[in-house]
Amino acid sequence: MKHLICISLILLLALCAAAEVRLPVLLSDGAVLQRDMPMHFWGTADPGESVTVTFRDHSGTATADSFGRWHVYLPAAPAGGPYDIAVEGSNRIVLHDVLIGDVWVASGQSNMEFPMRRLQDAEQEIAAAKLPKVRLLQVERTHSEYPLSEASAKPWAHCSPESVRDFSAVAYYFAREISQKRNVPVGVIGSWWGGTVAEAWTSMEALSSDPALMQLFAVRARMMDDRTEVLLQQKQEAVETEAARAKGLPPPKFKWHPQPEMWQPAALFNAMISPLTPYPIRGVIWYQGESNSIIERAPYLYGRQFETLIRDWRNHWGEGDFPFLFVQISSFKSTSAEDWSTIREAQRLALTLRNTGMAVTVDIGNPDDVHPLDKLDVGHRLALIARATVYGEPIESSGPLFREVTRESNGLRVWFDHVGTGLTLKGAALTSFEIAGSDKKFQSAEAHIDGDTVVVTSSAVPNPTAIRYGWANSPECNLFNKDGLPASPFVASLPPLH
Repeated sequence: MKHLICISLILLLALCAAAEVRLPVLLSDGAVLQRDMPMHFWGTADPGESVTVTFRDHSGTATADSFGRWHVYLPAAPAGGPYDIAVEGSNRIVLHDVLIGDVWVASGQSNMEFPMRRLQDAEQEIAAAKLPKVRLLQVERTHSEYPLSEASAKPWAHCSPESVRDFSAVAYYFAREISQKRNVPVGVIGSWWGGTVAEAWTSMEALSSDPALMQLFAVRARMMDDRTEVLLQQKQEAVETEAARAKGLPPPKFKWHPQPEMWQPAALFNAMISPLTPYPIRGVIWYQGESNSIIERAPYLYGRQFETLIRDWRNHWGEGDFPFLFVQISSFKSTSAEDWSTIREAQRLALTLRNTGMAVTVDIGNPDDVHPLDKLDVGHRLALIARATVYGEPIESSGPLFREVTRESNGLRVWFDHVGTGLTLKGAALTSFEIAGSDKKFQSAEAHIDGDTVVVTSSAVPNPTAIRYGWANSPECNLFNKDGLPASPFVASLPPLH
């Protein structure tokens, strides 16, 4: 009888818990809700339970479906706050200190993940990070075989020295500039994982619908075939680490290798992006691509992958072509087994998608460190793009971008967009330009600025038909506009004669 009573009490408690209205972590105290868009509230309750959400003079009611899911939409609101928002069913939840502003998702791999505490002047920058109108939410690194409905994350936090210490430096600098220049609350949802590949951040639906991307699954299969070797390697590393610890020595350093789930197609989208998609946002800032430069990862497919990812996220959020601003990977010596140039070119070509923007960083990388310390300029360049294209400020937001190439008497002339107030160079002469003839063998070339164009010639190539700039893992690029923004590397050919 006692056992029956205990079981009955457990079942009763479970039913009571299930009957309570619950909200996702995205809807917690201190949240930033997207301004000028219908406000979406959702969660779980007892099937058939009525849930009412009240914000200022507006309220909406929904009935939980057979799975206990409910959704309420309230009218769009302008920037402001802080406000309280009440959610009431069998229990009552009040969200406190809610701001209405702009919400940005920051995602990618390690250069987006790079925390404030690792900056060269970290303590000074962290101590100054007291921005009550900027709020931060960080999604935990996790993966899933299928799309999750709930994100694993800590609740929203005020931007403070404590909350930014382990938060993305790029995302922080971006949010700080947007908040200060636009005088609007800013919320940043951080969802990143160092060393990850684009296909892990893309839904299985999108990946599997494009036959050109089927090779990614073959790459995955080969990786899993090597799993036994990786496990043995990890076991050996653990043994060596423990032996060093026993001798009082520092742990040995090993070559980095990914965990299989980090590179599993769709695994990170399922766990770290899909749960965010019900939450209205202003846009995305993205910094990734280094891991896809590895030759065995088929970097020549990155353009297709990246554009698929952008379309995929927009499709799942259902907000149309929201701004997707990204960082072109920087400069790093790397090895012959990696192809950073192809990734950069794929990123440049992604600008053909509507409402995209690219921050060029080839001039501020560290050839000897894949994680350059200058994150302030990266965040600033992303913010410039947002200020110009999203917020309509009359400012130059990009360095020179290749537009077209035309034939000269003994060379080629390159035309650019985003010339700004004019082209300029840093140094005595332009570097990193190469041209090729019909044999497709590129040769170093001389280049000079002529008005808003660059003329490129080489005595070794009398009849050039192709040109490229900055085509190396770690190129020396010195073409800028007078607004101080660097030109993007590119490769192009003359259009065919008709």
